[in-house]
Amino acid sequence: MEKLQPDNHVVSDDNEQLILVDSYDREIGFLAKADAHLGSGTLHRAFSVFVFNPAGELLLQRRANSKRLWPDYWSNTCCSHPRRGETMQDAIRRRLLEELGLKAELEFLFKFQYQSQYDASGAERELCWVYAGHSDEWPRPNVHEVAAWRYVAPQALQAQIDCVPEKFTPWFKIEWARIVRAHPELLDPIGTGSQGDRRTPRPHEDIATPEGVAAQAFHGMF
Repeated sequence: MEKLQPDNHVVSDDNEQLILVDSYDREIGFLAKADAHLGSGTLHRAFSVFVFNPAGELLLQRRANSKRLWPDYWSNTCCSHPRRGETMQDAIRRRLLEELGLKAELEFLFKFQYQSQYDASGAERELCWVYAGHSDEWPRPNVHEVAAWRYVAPQALQAQIDCVPEKFTPWFKIEWARIVRAHPELLDPIGTGSQGDRRTPRPHEDIATPEGVAAQAFHGMF
C-alpha cells in the first residue's frame, strides 16, 4: 500500500462557534472555540472517536505542538466538536477525514461530562459523545492537528497508561477505562484472526517512558 503524503490544510479556527449545553445535553447557546476553553471552561458539546484496525489495535495520535491545550500528548484517534448547525454524525465524519484522512463506520458508545484544567488560563469542560469503529486504511495526518500516529495493541496501551499516565490526555484515559470495562468486544481482532491485516501501517513513533521504569517490558511494543 502506498504511503500517503501528510495534509497541510488548515482545518481549525479559534472563532468557530461551538454548541453550549447544560448537564442534560440540551443546547443553550453558542461560543467561539477559544472562548469556550478559557479559565475553567464553558460546558460545550464534543466527541471522541476510537478507530481500531482488524487486529484489534487502536489508532492513537500525538497532538500537534501548536495545540493550545495538551500539545504533544498522546490521545485517541480523533476528538473535536460539532459546530453550530452541524449534526453529530456530520461532525465525526468531517473531523476524522480532516485530521487523518480516514473514513469509517462509527457506532455511538456512550456520552459523559468532565472538566480538566490544563493551566491557569485554559481547560476542557465538555459533554462528550464517544464513538468507535474499524478501518484498515492508511492514515493521512493533517500536520496542523497530528504530530504522530500509530496503532497499539490494547494490552500494550494499558501498560503504557499505567506506567506513564502523564503522557496521555485526561479525556482519553477516562474513555479508555470505560471502553475496556463496558465494550471489550471492540478489542478483539476481526477479519484475519489474531494477527489482523498485515497491510495495516505500523509506524515506529515511541511513547517515551521513564528511564528504567518498565522500559524493558515495552521494548518492541512501540
